Amino acid sequence: MNDSTEAVMEIPSTITLKTSVCILGSGPAGIVLGNILQQNGINCIVIDKYSRQEIYARGRAGLLECTTVDLLRKYGLVHTQIDHQPTHDRCEFRYPDYSIVLEYGQLSGGDVHYVYPQSDLNDDLIQQYLDQGGKLLFRHEGQQILQNEDGVVVDCYDQESECLIKIEADFVAGCDGYHGIARPSIPEGAIHIYKKQYGYSWLAILAYAPPSTEHPIYALHPDGFAGHMLRNSEISRYYLQISPDEQVEDWPDERIWANLQKRLAKQDWTLTEGQIFEKRLMSLRNYVMEPLHYGRLFMAGDAAHIITPMGGKGLNLAVQDAGVLAETLASYYHNKEDISYLNRYSEIRLPYIWRAQEFSYTMFNMVHKPEGNDSNDVKFRQKLSQSKLAQLTTSATFARDFARNYVGII
Repeated sequence: MNDSTEAVMEIPSTITLKTSVCILGSGPAGIVLGNILQQNGINCIVIDKYSRQEIYARGRAGLLECTTVDLLRKYGLVHTQIDHQPTHDRCEFRYPDYSIVLEYGQLSGGDVHYVYPQSDLNDDLIQQYLDQGGKLLFRHEGQQILQNEDGVVVDCYDQESECLIKIEADFVAGCDGYHGIARPSIPEGAIHIYKKQYGYSWLAILAYAPPSTEHPIYALHPDGFAGHMLRNSEISRYYLQISPDEQVEDWPDERIWANLQKRLAKQDWTLTEGQIFEKRLMSLRNYVMEPLHYGRLFMAGDAAHIITPMGGKGLNLAVQDAGVLAETLASYYHNKEDISYLNRYSEIRLPYIWRAQEFSYTMFNMVHKPEGNDSNDVKFRQKLSQSKLAQLTTSATFARDFARNYVGII
C-alpha cells in the first residue's frame, strides 16, 4: 500500500466584471482617459500590473506643453496644482565657444512649458479619479485580449488574491506602453508600422544637485550631445550621448561628471555636482502604428507611438491622445453613433503625432553628433545642423515656427 498523498492544486476561481471601456495602464494616457470618461458618465475600469507606489517611481518626463495644460484645464484636472508649477519660456543651444538662447515664450505669443514631474502629475490624476469613484485595479496583470463582433474580453490576473479576472467591455484602450499586452495582441500585418532605430544611446542621469541653470541646455560638443534639464530646486536631470555598445557599468560617477563638465562648459559658468542616484541607458528610437486601432482595441501613448525625448513630446502626446479618444468615445455613446465613427480618433491624432515626430527628429539631428564612420559625411551633416540652428537667429519665420512647435503642436 502506498501511504503517500498527492497534493491537490486548487484552480483559482474566475471573477467576471462588466464595463463599457476597459483601460489597460494607469499612466498619463490611461488615467486621463479614465477621468474624462468618468466625467461623461461612461463606465470604465482601469487595470495596471503595478502597485501605485511602483507607478509613481516609473515617472520620467516633466515638461507639460501649453496644449496639454489647456486640455487638463478644460476638464478641471489638477487645475490648482498646475497653477503652482514653475514654468520655462526659454532654452539654450550651447556650443563650446558660444550659445544661442531661444526666447520661445515671446516668439510663441506667451506660451510656456510647465515643470510638472510625471510621477507627481500621474499620482494627482490617479487620486482625482479615485476621489470621483473611479474603479482602478492595481497589481492586475493583463494576460489576453479577445475580440468579437459585440465586444471584447480582457483576461487578467489579480496578483494579490491570485484570482483570475475576466473583464467584459465594449472597447479596450491600450494605454499600457510599448511592452504591454495591447500592442502584441494586434495580428502581424493588420496595421502599418513605421520605425527608426538610432546608432547611439543616451545615458540618463538624476542627481541630488541644485540646477546650474534656469532653463534647459542642449549642448553641442565634438564628443557628443549633453543635456541639462531642471527637475526641482534640489534635483537635476542630465543626458549624455554615448555609443550603443556601452553599458551603465562603463560610466562610473567620476566619468559622468567629467564628461558633463567638458560638454557643458561655458565661460563664467559653473556646473554644480552632487550625488548621482539614478543612471540608466535609453535606447533611442521612433515608432508609429497606423491606424491607432484594431477592431475594438484603441491605442494611446507609448503603446501607439514612441518618440525620442528630444523636445519633451512623449508625455504630452500621451495625454493629448487620451483627450481625443475620450471625446470620441463620449460622442459615440451619447449620440448613438455607428461604430465606424470611432475611426475619427486615428484620423484626428495621426497628423499631430507625425508633426511631433518630424519636429523631434529635426531637433534631434540639430544637436547630436552625426552617427557613422564616414568622416566627410559626418562633417557635412554637422554643417547642416549648424546652418539649421543659425536660422534661429537669422530667420524670424523659422524661429517663430520652431518656438510654436517646441512649446506645443497645434
